[in-house]
Amino acid sequence: MTLSERIDSLSQLGTQWSSTDFDVESIFRLANHQNNWFTTASLQQALDGVLVFLKPEVLTNWTNEYKIADIASKRVGVVMAGNIPMVGFHDWLCVLVCGHTLHAKLSSQDQVLIKALSNSLIAIDNRWKEKIIFTERLNDVDAIIATGSDNSARYFHYYFANKPHIIRKNRNSIAVLTGEETPEQIQRLGTDIFSYYGLGCRSVSKIYVPQNFTVAQVYDHLESFHGVLDNHKYQNNYDYNRSILLLNKTVHFDNGFLLMVESTDLVSPIGVLYFERYQNLETLSLYLESQREKIQVIATHSPLFVGAVDFGNTQFPNIMDYADGVDTIDFLLHLS
Repeated sequence: MTLSERIDSLSQLGTQWSSTDFDVESIFRLANHQNNWFTTASLQQALDGVLVFLKPEVLTNWTNEYKIADIASKRVGVVMAGNIPMVGFHDWLCVLVCGHTLHAKLSSQDQVLIKALSNSLIAIDNRWKEKIIFTERLNDVDAIIATGSDNSARYFHYYFANKPHIIRKNRNSIAVLTGEETPEQIQRLGTDIFSYYGLGCRSVSKIYVPQNFTVAQVYDHLESFHGVLDNHKYQNNYDYNRSILLLNKTVHFDNGFLLMVESTDLVSPIGVLYFERYQNLETLSLYLESQREKIQVIATHSPLFVGAVDFGNTQFPNIMDYADGVDTIDFLLHLS
């Protein structure tokens, strides 16, 4: 298949899944049955992000940034996470648009969606059948892209040490508030916090606030997200973490669906948002730069933080926003 043929069939996939005639609801039901974190709202948000990537003009402009057409096809193993719906889609897309053969090891928590997309793509052009392989073992591949925890990353580094690889560890996202945010900006921050129930690496798990900041400045504008409690898994996590805080007599704030705890840690449990006070933005900017390997996205309206996004945008990357800042296409084009 030529690059233009690959782009054409991928854009047809986007058109098909965007159609009101396409039965996406039955696929959503299967995905939710497998993983109760995958609610209809979460699945639709993830799908909307995927469909943006599959627009023909987006695919064309993206691939025009590289010299893709004449590369030799390789077998690329991709170990996909399952923390949020279709989290492995961008790697799936990168491998296929480059013309490589995908050997995908799916997470047990996200078996439905990528397979459904792949089946649709094969139905559009049967030549994809030879380019998309689902497997439990990745012994016979030329390169590896693996996403997992810090513990699994150590295993991946050891097991795939002799193959070209991209191996990703745990990352979380943070927000920096100046104290001058509008109610609308705090509401948009709520999208960064609560989308996918805080399970994604682009979910804000901690906020940095000025010394005189009060928790009410956040809580007063998050009430519209009370519906997260409708998911029993979120409620169970919230109740459990609240009990632990009470048992340990840890100072915390509670609005009935989100616990806020002052902490120097970056990664908070589900249902908990950490906050830390800073003295000045310049010092904080230098500190966060030193922590870049642990941070996926910074949300703020301060211009001091290079590469940061505005509130409400952490969960909506564009097609050139590569995980951990590693250009996946560049990696795939230089496999020898």
